[in-house]
Amino acid sequence: IRMWLKPASVLGYRTALASWGEVMAVSADRVRDLALALPAASEAPHWHRLAFRTPRKTFATLDADARDLNLMFNQDLRDFFCELAPHAFRPVPGGWGRMGITRCDLDAVDETTLISALRAAHQLASPKVKGR
Repeated sequence: IRMWLKPASVLGYRTALASWGEVMAVSADRVRDLALALPAASEAPHWHRLAFRTPRKTFATLDADARDLNLMFNQDLRDFFCELAPHAFRPVPGGWGRMGITRCDLDAVDETTLISALRAAHQLASPKVKGR
């Protein structure tokens, strides 16, 4: 039996992966559960979004209606995740994106990659350990 597959560039990366069952959208409720499972994480309203914070600062904001999550990365993490999964991550437009803030499309990201991204953002926002 011959199986003809169109290249991902023809179908679109997301469609090609979905046809193999590799991309599964992550729900806003699942994102909330994952973020709040991180050490000392809490949530608070942030304009029309929901912010996830450590005691030190915000590490992500969620817009459940728009199905996206903004991650407070530095430039290195922004570049890493945008190269790792360009279908799911892209810099926020303008100055915020130049500083490292990165948009994650919840309809395009897989849960394993999202967990890694949340942990990385959480670590950046965690209180610094003081030396003795």
